[in-house]
Amino acid sequence: MSRQVALTQVRNIGIMAHIDAGKTTTTERILFYTGRVHRPGEVDDGATQMDYLEQERERGITITSAATTISWRDCRINLIDTPGHVDFTVEVERSLRVLDGAVAVFCAVGGVEPQSETVWKQADRYGVPRIAFINKLDRLGADFPRAVGMIEERLGARPLPVCLPIGCEDTFRGIVDLLSRKARLFHEDDLGTTWTETDIPAELSEAAAAARAKLVEAAAEVDEEVMELFLADQEPSPELLVRALRRGTIDQTFVPVFCGSALKNKGVQRLLDGIVDFLPSPADRQAVTGHDPKSGEIGRREPSDEAPFSALVFKIVADRHAGTLAFARVYSGSVEAGKVVLNVNANKRERIQRIFRMHADKREELKDTCTGDIVALVGPKELRTGTSLTDLDAPLLLEAMSFPEPVIYVAIEPRTKADGDKLKDALAALSIEDPTFQVKEDPDSGQTVIWGMGELHLEIIADRLRREFNVACNVGRPQVAYRETITAECVAEFERRKDQSGHGNFAKVVLALVPGAYGSGIVFTAGPRGALLPPAFLAAVENGVRMACDTGVLAGYSLVDLGITLQDAAMIDGETAEPDFAYAASEALWNGARDAKPVLLEPVMDVEVVVPEQHLGDVTGHLSSRRGKITGMEQVRNDRIIKAVVPLIEMFGYATQLRSLTQGRGVFSMQLARYERVPEKIAANLTRHYVGA
Repeated sequence: MSRQVALTQVRNIGIMAHIDAGKTTTTERILFYTGRVHRPGEVDDGATQMDYLEQERERGITITSAATTISWRDCRINLIDTPGHVDFTVEVERSLRVLDGAVAVFCAVGGVEPQSETVWKQADRYGVPRIAFINKLDRLGADFPRAVGMIEERLGARPLPVCLPIGCEDTFRGIVDLLSRKARLFHEDDLGTTWTETDIPAELSEAAAAARAKLVEAAAEVDEEVMELFLADQEPSPELLVRALRRGTIDQTFVPVFCGSALKNKGVQRLLDGIVDFLPSPADRQAVTGHDPKSGEIGRREPSDEAPFSALVFKIVADRHAGTLAFARVYSGSVEAGKVVLNVNANKRERIQRIFRMHADKREELKDTCTGDIVALVGPKELRTGTSLTDLDAPLLLEAMSFPEPVIYVAIEPRTKADGDKLKDALAALSIEDPTFQVKEDPDSGQTVIWGMGELHLEIIADRLRREFNVACNVGRPQVAYRETITAECVAEFERRKDQSGHGNFAKVVLALVPGAYGSGIVFTAGPRGALLPPAFLAAVENGVRMACDTGVLAGYSLVDLGITLQDAAMIDGETAEPDFAYAASEALWNGARDAKPVLLEPVMDVEVVVPEQHLGDVTGHLSSRRGKITGMEQVRNDRIIKAVVPLIEMFGYATQLRSLTQGRGVFSMQLARYERVPEKIAANLTRHYVGA
């Protein structure tokens, strides 16, 4: 096992942000200042290192997360650049699952935007400590205090500025470092590689002193030694202050805030210092937990090379050179290339043939990998996102990842018979890569239907089919993924007997259905009498009702958010089999759903539109005409930020219409808010041609 740096000198971090906050540009400057590249790539030129897909370079957005490894101040930093577009939020989700820390990038003009809130909540869910970088301080309308205030107001965090900007908009020229109490003025002729360190400008001395006092006060709250000095009105040493601020960051007591302009090459080196100083190493994080797949007992793996090997696969990529790459985070132990490990999920032995350290789409082969590493593995055949890999004699099933259900779908078909098999294989490969991309067959038409998180998501899938897999295909118009649920309680039963052809055996099922809370899913329980059923038959009943929920009774959409209780069941020894109970349970479920006042649900989006003041009336009126409900407004200089909730179906084609209404000056973003009941008139149109289950 070859450990080149101590575990305490490793940082596993992600860069996360709302789209267009400058996340990829910040990452490119990080690569440049750490010596990973000789010249930073620009998003507008399609020349960035981390956005390596053709679709990313053409559109100027990040679509898939990309990993790289850099060094700064004797620390190894494993960095993952994640997408900012809501359609690709799964990339953020699975990256944050395996990271120890994150840098949240915010635009100094837009502040905390909708996708900023989404990724922040994802980081909250996985307990990931964060630092913040207020970017684009050179932009017209940049407002550092406002952006900091929004972190507190919208995200419920406690932002703690470590730097202050010198100037703003076209006068932005450097930063004040509150820890060293010095100003840094960056030199533009060498892309900000060097800077002049001076005293704090007189006009900022009062603000810097107040911000510095807040830093010391916050550090005193989490460190007794700093507290003693604070009470004695003495200044802590820089080393002591950094130690205390690091503790508060890792405990998520506060969020250190840095500032700069990545595009103008200002402030990024100080951000790198913050990554090293404040974000945790794998040794600072708690031991990873899981359970023994056989005994069910809870197990722990300490972050140590001496512990048994354990790793989690968080991403699958079909690489045209190396075959299927499985990106994995090693939580404990070490493993060499050529060794056999256990695929805990499939209970299969798998040989790791090769190990790579990745730099976007480039690879560096390694002999082995150890605790804290993020690497790509080649060899195992049955890996999926969320697979646990461990030593053969020390199995541990790590916590799985959950992903949102897709909200939009399109029909797809090959243009020629020759493309048929190619299309099927390509869709299978893409669905393994992306857990939010699903492939189904319409039972009525026999068409292949692909499901995703938005129009752009499916547009990218179709483009990849043509370019990467050379599949000629026709794609239909996007359709909304509606849901169904019930609004009343009912009891339903079904008794199965042999049909006229002699097929089937006896089975009787009695189910009680109750509406569930939004997002509760399908909750199945067995009542006192239902629990008397043999375990295999009870499992068949549960499988039957869950399969039945895949097809609703109003328009064939999935049933969601209901509680199902098996109240009673009957069987005849020798004349009842598991399929009989599954069939009876399905029929009982459908019978009950028809009687429980079913309703249709539609995805509703949180929409944020930024428009010039003079176009406010036109845009709000247009949103209202699309069944939108205005929930709030903010004013930022000459622009208005309109917040609304709008059904997803009404947002198709909105970008074009917004450009027309605002002479190309309006922009918008949206993310899934919830599912709501479809108005009766619209629901009637959606259900009138459906025959039923």
